[in-house]
Amino acid sequence: MKKYIISIGLIIAVLAISLPFVSTTPDGLETLVEASDAQEPSWNGLIGDYAISILDNPYLSTLAAGIIGTAIVFLAALLLGTKISPKKEEPQSKPL
Repeated sequence: MKKYIISIGLIIAVLAISLPFVSTTPDGLETLVEASDAQEPSWNGLIGDYAISILDNPYLSTLAAGIIGTAIVFLAALLLGTKISPKKEEPQSKPL
């Protein structure tokens, strides 16, 4: 359990340090969406524009979105891994 806490702490530290260096230019998919003449989407996703709308500080908003997104992906991978991993066989007890 201690390894998990250390890993989560390291992930948060890397996010906090690298967040100011993230590019402000949109990636290819965002550029395509901005260039298209599509109507407004009916749903913007869980964390639209990589920000949490209730936080006013853009740095903290993006940091919180990164932490939440990382946690969601980590939990999804953990749940999927436990479901598809082979089950350990119980040792059969020997009759007396």
